[in-house]
Amino acid sequence: MQGPQFLSANQILLTTLLVKLAVMAAAATIVARFQRFRQFLIVEHRPWPERVTYALTLGLLLSAGVAARLLLGYKAADLTLEGAFLAGLIDGPYAGVTVGALVGLPPLASGEWIALPFAIGCGFAGGGLRELCPKESIWHFSPFVFTTLHRRIWQMIRSLQVDWQVVLLLAPVALELLRQALGIRWGEHHRLFRLLEPPASPWMYVWLVLATVLCVATPIKIWNNARIEHRLQEQEKLLLAAKIDALANQISPHFLFNTLTSISSLIRTQPETARMLITKLSGLLRRLMRSTDHFVTLREELESVYEYLDIEVVRFGPQLIVDKQISPDTLDVIVPSMLLQPLVENSIKHGLASKVGGGRITIRTTLSDGHAVIEVLDDGLGMTEERLEQALGDGIGLSNVNERLRTIYGERFFLKLTSVPGRGTCARIEIPEMALPERVTA
Repeated sequence: MQGPQFLSANQILLTTLLVKLAVMAAAATIVARFQRFRQFLIVEHRPWPERVTYALTLGLLLSAGVAARLLLGYKAADLTLEGAFLAGLIDGPYAGVTVGALVGLPPLASGEWIALPFAIGCGFAGGGLRELCPKESIWHFSPFVFTTLHRRIWQMIRSLQVDWQVVLLLAPVALELLRQALGIRWGEHHRLFRLLEPPASPWMYVWLVLATVLCVATPIKIWNNARIEHRLQEQEKLLLAAKIDALANQISPHFLFNTLTSISSLIRTQPETARMLITKLSGLLRRLMRSTDHFVTLREELESVYEYLDIEVVRFGPQLIVDKQISPDTLDVIVPSMLLQPLVENSIKHGLASKVGGGRITIRTTLSDGHAVIEVLDDGLGMTEERLEQALGDGIGLSNVNERLRTIYGERFFLKLTSVPGRGTCARIEIPEMALPERVTA
């Protein structure tokens, strides 16, 4: 019967290096998920409170890894060199020195008195590089510089210009070799922790140095991807705000033009009525100009629609009946501003204006399957299928409402028009209550 198989020293080292790299990548990924950390990475000139928070947080996390190595013998958790150097590289000398001091203090309890100055030196080295090299060169740093290292060095010699990718690569290599040299000098006294103990083959030193470089480069790659993603999200928000603003600006002049046309038709024959219309119009415009929000509660949107309907009731008199069937639990739902007024305007202009004997407009809101359903119905002349398609494709008001819904909520949400000639028209929209957009301001 074959006895138990044990890993050799070299196999143990390679396994530890792989676990060490996995720990660094996992920690960097977790940290990158925090919104405040991504914002911290984007801004180059950071306020001191944020820099202190960054340094203390990173330093305490790395200190916990050092403590795990000291107390539990978990060597892969000790990221003293890589963590201190990375802290300085991302946020400057002060952060690097702070993190270096925090990770260098726990080993003092075990007699590793070289650990503190070495960790502080690693942090200062990273911070010094940050002060010297262009910031974007740091974010472009990749361990794959190894593959073109000979060409880059030759190009540096020919052009007499510094290739910062080479410098960023050689810095952690030099620090790891320095740690090994200090460890060899003071190794018998255990004054400095290091993974590789002599005698060891040259290839083990190569793998050790490569792991150190990867532990620095991997978080930079992960955090740079987070920076790019965060910037894209911010640009998408700005683009959405600009597009919504453009659509809303097309709706408002359309509404204003129609209302002024109504006032001009009454100003000579019914001056008192025209004056009342001007008063109500000014109140409505004042309400619209008070807020720069592109999203409002349904309660606020209905208040604006009611002011518009007050204007139309003055025009049409008692022949226009407004029926409000509003569910109270829908009033706090967030909707795009100026969404309902074009629907009501369309019902009056195309459905009721030419109807003999007046008519009724019904505004109905309900909650259904996690969606707020809003309907504007009229009992006017109705429209044929051809006119319905024309209204959605060419009409300024309805087409803009339809486009705004698709822009904000996606292709699944759009304006649904149904009509029966001689009986009326229904305009129906749905707002995803559980997937509300963030408020976007102009």
